[in-house]
Amino acid sequence: MQVIKHPVFISSLVAASLVLGIRQMGGWQSLELSTYDQMLRLRPDEPNDPRVLIVEITEADIRAQKQWPISDAVLARLLGQLQRYQPRVIGLDLFRDIPVGKGQQALLKQLQANNVVAVMRLLGEGSDSGIPAPPGMPESRVGFSDVVIDADSVARRNFLYAYAGDTRYYSFSLQLSLKYLEKTHPEFQVKDRGLLIGGAFLPSITSSSGGYVGVDDLGYQVFLNYRSAKPPAQTVTLTQVMSGQLPPEMFNDKMVIIGTTAPSAKDLFQTPYNMSSKSSPTTPGVVVHAHMASQILSTVLDGRSPIWYWSDWLESLWVAGWAVTGGLIAWRLRQPLLLASGMLVAIAVVAGVSYGLFLQSGWVPLIPAAMTLIGSAVGVILHRQLHDTFHDALTDLPNRILFTRQLQQAIAQRNRIFPNQEDLSEAHSIAVLFLGLDNFKTINDSFGHRLGDQLLVSTTKRLKSCLHPKDQLARVGGDEFAILRQRVIDPDEVTHLADRLQQQMSLPFKLVSQEVFTTASVGIVLDRPDSGCVPEEILRDAHTAMNRAKASGKARHEVFVTGMRLQVMSRMQLETDLRRAVADQQFCLYYQPIIALQTGKIAGFEALIRWQHPDRGFVPPIEFIPIAEETNLIIPLGQWIIGEACRQLRVWQDKFPKDPPLMISVNLSGRQFAQPDLVEQIEAYLSESGLDGRSLKLEITESIAMTDVEATIALLQRLKALDLKLSIDDFGTGYSSLSYLHRFPTNTIKVDRSFVSRMGYESEDAHIVQTIIMLGHNLGMDIVAEGVETQEQLERLRILGCEYGQGYFFSKPMSVDVIEGMLATDPVW
Repeated sequence: MQVIKHPVFISSLVAASLVLGIRQMGGWQSLELSTYDQMLRLRPDEPNDPRVLIVEITEADIRAQKQWPISDAVLARLLGQLQRYQPRVIGLDLFRDIPVGKGQQALLKQLQANNVVAVMRLLGEGSDSGIPAPPGMPESRVGFSDVVIDADSVARRNFLYAYAGDTRYYSFSLQLSLKYLEKTHPEFQVKDRGLLIGGAFLPSITSSSGGYVGVDDLGYQVFLNYRSAKPPAQTVTLTQVMSGQLPPEMFNDKMVIIGTTAPSAKDLFQTPYNMSSKSSPTTPGVVVHAHMASQILSTVLDGRSPIWYWSDWLESLWVAGWAVTGGLIAWRLRQPLLLASGMLVAIAVVAGVSYGLFLQSGWVPLIPAAMTLIGSAVGVILHRQLHDTFHDALTDLPNRILFTRQLQQAIAQRNRIFPNQEDLSEAHSIAVLFLGLDNFKTINDSFGHRLGDQLLVSTTKRLKSCLHPKDQLARVGGDEFAILRQRVIDPDEVTHLADRLQQQMSLPFKLVSQEVFTTASVGIVLDRPDSGCVPEEILRDAHTAMNRAKASGKARHEVFVTGMRLQVMSRMQLETDLRRAVADQQFCLYYQPIIALQTGKIAGFEALIRWQHPDRGFVPPIEFIPIAEETNLIIPLGQWIIGEACRQLRVWQDKFPKDPPLMISVNLSGRQFAQPDLVEQIEAYLSESGLDGRSLKLEITESIAMTDVEATIALLQRLKALDLKLSIDDFGTGYSSLSYLHRFPTNTIKVDRSFVSRMGYESEDAHIVQTIIMLGHNLGMDIVAEGVETQEQLERLRILGCEYGQGYFFSKPMSVDVIEGMLATDPVW
C-alpha cells in the first residue's frame, strides 16, 4: 500500500497512462516515424547484394530511343540479350498491358520464358484503375506493385501477399524472390502472423507495430529494411546491355530487374533517406523493388533479420519501465544540476538502447519512452515542490501552513455536523497542543546543529508513538511542534496526552555516541464551537500557553485561558512603548545612597534607571528590564546609563568635594558584559565625563561571572586596567565556586538583601552574612550589604565589620534634585 501511494508510483502511472493514451490516438506517430527515419540514416550502410542486378532506363536511354514508353521491339531485344547471359530470373518493372510501337509478338514470345516475372497494378492500388499484366503471362509469374506509401508520402512498408477467397496475390518482389529460390525448393507457407519461406519468417506488421498506430494492415505487409541510401545492387543502363559489351558473368545466375530511373517517367518514391538528401529527393520504383527483393533473399539465404517489433504489452512495459526510471531519478536527485545531468544520461540511455536494438533490426518506440521518462520526472518534481511547500524538510511533517489548513478543515467539518446553536451542547471540542523543547538552543550550541537536527527527528518519532492514528502532528517552528486532536469529549484526555508526551520527552535521547536530555513545555487550547476562533488565533493561543508553561518552570503544560492573551497583548504594547522610549529618551536615573558604616556618611550611590511613561506614568523596572534583555534594547539602554551616571557623578564631585571622592555603582547585564567593545565604551565614557576610573564601580552578578569563567577573568582584568572598581552583586544567591572567586580581580562583594533582611543575632542568615564578610575580608575585598531597613541590622553589620550599607533605612532611590539636597546637608546615620 505504501508503494502504491508513493509519488514515484503515482507519477509513473499517470505519465505512462497519458503517454500510452496519446500514442493510442496517434499523437506520437509522426515523431516516431521521423525518429525511425533518423535511426535508419544513422545505421551503417550494407554492401550491394551480389545476387541482384538492376538494368536502369535512364533519361539518356530515353533520348537515344527517341520515345517513352520504350517500344515492344526494344524490350524484346533487351530480354533476348539478357537471356543469352543466363540470369536466374528477370523482373520487368514496366507496365506493358497494351502494345507500344512495333514488336509486340516478339515481346510476348520473350515473356513466355519461365524465368521472366512481370509487374501489374491491382485495382484500387493507386489513384488510377488497375493495370493488368502483359497478355499471356501466367499468374505464377506476375506480381502486383508492392510499395506502400505512408501518410507522410514516405515508403517504409512493402505489401507482400494477400488473398481474396481462393485467389492468391503475390507482390512483384515476392514473385521475383520465389522464382530465384526455386533451385533450393523452399517451402512457402502463409501463417497467421507472417510468411514462412524455407526456414525464414517474415513477420507481418499490425496496425500498431513499431511507431505505427491505426495504419492499414490489410494483407501481409512487412517493413522495408533498406540496405543503404544507394541502390542495393550494381546498376547498368539499357544502352550498355543492348551494346553487348558487358561481360556475361555480370548477369549469370542473378536476379535482374528492369525498370526506369528517369525522373520524367515519374516512377519515383520518397524514402527515409530522401528526407536528408539534397541531391536525390526521390528514389525510383525499380530501386525500391530491388531493396525488397534483396531483403527477402538476405532473410532466407543469409539469415539477415527482418525488422521486428514488440507486442503491445511489451511496449507498454517498456514505456512503464522508463516512467519509473524518470520518477526515481527525480526523487533521488534533488540538486538541480545533478537532476539535469541524471535526466540527460537517462534520455541518452533510452536513445542508446533504442538505437542498439535498431541495429539488431528491432524497432522499439523511442519517443513514448522518452516522453514518459520526462513526464514522470516532471510529475515527481511538481509533487515534491508541492510537498515541500506544505511539509518540513527535516522531519517531513506538515508545516505551519498545512497544519493551519488541517485545523480549518477540522473546524469546518465540526460546523457541518453541528450547524445549529441548540446543538452546541452536544458538540465536541477540538484540541491543539503546542509543544516546545526546553533548552534546545543550548543543546544546539553545545553539540552542533547536526546533532540538534537528529534530536528533532528523534523527537518526531517519539511524538508519533504517543498519538492516535487520526491525530495530526506538525512542525511549526524550529523546536516547536503542534498536535491536532479532533472530537474531544473529555478535556482530561488532552491533559493525559500532554503528560504522556512530556514523559516520553524526559527520557534520554541516544544520538550517535552522545546521550542528550531535554524536556518539553506544552500549551493547550480547547476550542469549542461557540468560540468563533480562526485557526491562526487557536495556534497563537496555544503558543501563548506554551510560553506560560516555559515561564512557569518548563517541563509542564498549561491550558490557555483568556487572561493569557491580554497579558501577551499588554507585553507586546509595552515592548513597542519601550522601543519608542529608548528613541525618545524617556528615561532618567535615580540614585540610592551607599553609606560608609564606620562614619555613617554617604560614600557614593547606585545608579538605577526609571521610566516615566507619558501615558502610563511610572513603569517599574521589574516590568521593562526583562523585556529590554530579551529584545537587546538593554544594550543602548545600558550605554546611556553608564554615560549619564559618569557625567552626573562628575558634577557632584565638583560641587560636593569629599575625601575620598564620591563613587557611583552601575549594574551590567549579561548582554552588556558580552559586548566585545565593552572596555572601549567605558574608556570613552570616562574620557568624555572626565571622571577618574577609581570613582566608577561596575557590578556583575554571580551567574554572569560563572558563565565562562576564563573569559570573565580576562575581561575583568582589562576593565581593572582602567582603574575601575569591580563588584560581585547579589552574592550568595548564585553558584560561585570559591576556587574561582579568589581569581576574580574584584574589589567588592555585595551581600544579597534576602540575607540581610532576615538577619537576627542567632539566625542562620546572620551566620551566612558573617561568613560572607569574613570571606571577603580574607580575599582583600570590602563588603556592601544590600537591603538594610532597621537600626538593628545596621548595628549588627557594624559589629561584623561590614564596610558599606545600602537600603531603605538610609534612603530609597531618589531623583537628582533630592540627592543634591541630601549632599548639601551631609547627613550622618
